[in-house]
Amino acid sequence: MSLFKVENLTYYYPETELPALHNVNIAIEEGEFLLVVGGSGSGKSSLARALAGLIPDFYGGRIGGKVYFKKRDIRAMGRSALAGEIGIVFQDPEKQLVMTGVEAEVAFGLENMGLPQAEMFRRVAEVMSFLGLASLKTEFTATLSGGQKQKLALAAVLAMQPCVLILDEPTSQLDPAASEELFNLIKRLNEEMNLTIILVEQRLDRCFHLADRVAVMENGEIIRDGLPGEIAAWQVNKGLPFVPPVAALFSHIGSPDVPLTVKEGRRLVKEITGTTEPTFRREQANSLPKGKPVIEVKDLWFTYPNGREALHGINLSVSAGEFMALLGENAAGKTTLLKHLAGLLKPARGKVTILGSDTRQTAPQLLARTVGYLSQNPNDYLFQDTVAEELHFTLANLGLPDGGKVDRLLEKLGLYHCRQANPRDLSSGQRQRVALASVMVAGPQLLVLDEPTRGLDYALKARLGNLLQEIASEGTTVLAVTHDVEFAAEYACRTMMLFDGRVACDGPKYAVLGSSMFYAPQISRLFRDIDNGVFTFREAVEKLHISYLRNLHCKAI
Repeated sequence: MSLFKVENLTYYYPETELPALHNVNIAIEEGEFLLVVGGSGSGKSSLARALAGLIPDFYGGRIGGKVYFKKRDIRAMGRSALAGEIGIVFQDPEKQLVMTGVEAEVAFGLENMGLPQAEMFRRVAEVMSFLGLASLKTEFTATLSGGQKQKLALAAVLAMQPCVLILDEPTSQLDPAASEELFNLIKRLNEEMNLTIILVEQRLDRCFHLADRVAVMENGEIIRDGLPGEIAAWQVNKGLPFVPPVAALFSHIGSPDVPLTVKEGRRLVKEITGTTEPTFRREQANSLPKGKPVIEVKDLWFTYPNGREALHGINLSVSAGEFMALLGENAAGKTTLLKHLAGLLKPARGKVTILGSDTRQTAPQLLARTVGYLSQNPNDYLFQDTVAEELHFTLANLGLPDGGKVDRLLEKLGLYHCRQANPRDLSSGQRQRVALASVMVAGPQLLVLDEPTRGLDYALKARLGNLLQEIASEGTTVLAVTHDVEFAAEYACRTMMLFDGRVACDGPKYAVLGSSMFYAPQISRLFRDIDNGVFTFREAVEKLHISYLRNLHCKAI
């Protein structure tokens, strides 16, 4: 008997006409690592909630079908029994944190389980050390970065030692090194402790190959499941984008072998290109705009009231029409810098000038006419009854006419079909796009975005990237904080990395990301020291397609 057995599961959220889950059937074995992929709003998070026993009791709505856990109907099991067996980490960690202190948050679930004091102390110490949270144990949860909150939510769940771990986009706010560390931890928990892992994830380059099985969801249904390599090839044949860049690349050129890792891919690249010695091509040209600076930051220092120095002597100049990606570890100061650019924080020392205005002497509401700022939490922007009204509110607040702007932008962001929906009823990825649209609709001269790709699938990220490139080409300056290296490599023209509140490096993306270890995109790592001129997916397709066709022609002769 399977650990989980889902039979004909159909579920409607309250006041919705279309089902979030439709006739879902799947069995999950004990110790299995299942990766669930699909587009934004396809039902992935709803399936995770159903497997955790939260639907419909916690979310309401209508349900049909059955979910069995260890041969028992999951709805007939008590909440305390489920909490000790099944742990879930939600997409938005702020919805999961209930205590004000870090150490208290990790201990909260253990206290509710009634564990002895000594056992609670051991578990808290163990899990906080394992996840690198020991130095934060006395911090207030509200002061943590988004990535730190995500790790804290995971720690609180792991401390309860569940036999099933359900993770809904656990790396959406983690930097590449922390993401790699987390996925290695998850794999260890799966292999060494036999934890059953159910992972919902959009950033697939670091986890696709770790799964035992991949399930693809669309319109609330599981349309296919199978081995990772099989699912990757099937998706590419069907035109579905939910595969890592390496697998997508080889499937795209028609290779019979579909590697899932850089290691496997490099062997195939050498075979296809016939390369035995490194090929070094000239550096890509620096195409950064040279216009008048929109952002000028000079010797910026900032310290929070608790004494933590967040920024140390930052110097930055960004011209009109630049699309710049800001990367770095969690709590490196990225969000703090963005808040200074939006005028929400004032420099302790130094000067920040936006479009000629000193932010220390300019009210944020005045800057809002030319600066569009999107924070990490999209829910901060959603308080109207429909998606369209959210965008109209921005225009009305700034005294701007519509002129068809709302409908055009919703169409570009793939939101037109839900323009009359309540934004709080949408999926996390959809809410992220609504919040982004509410900022972009005003046509700001400077667009400052904090994690804009959070919760977006590959297709939506491509649509967003193309849109940001388009508005940058029209003269808008775009500065986006992101942990999504693949997005930065494909669409930005310039990247800057922060470390401990200082600028670690700044320059054209080819120079910064191409020479990095953890922040290099998968395609760059695939071709490193084979052909250093190949950096993006499009460049790799061109390179391999020509070589692959040449090889086929030679074999035919």
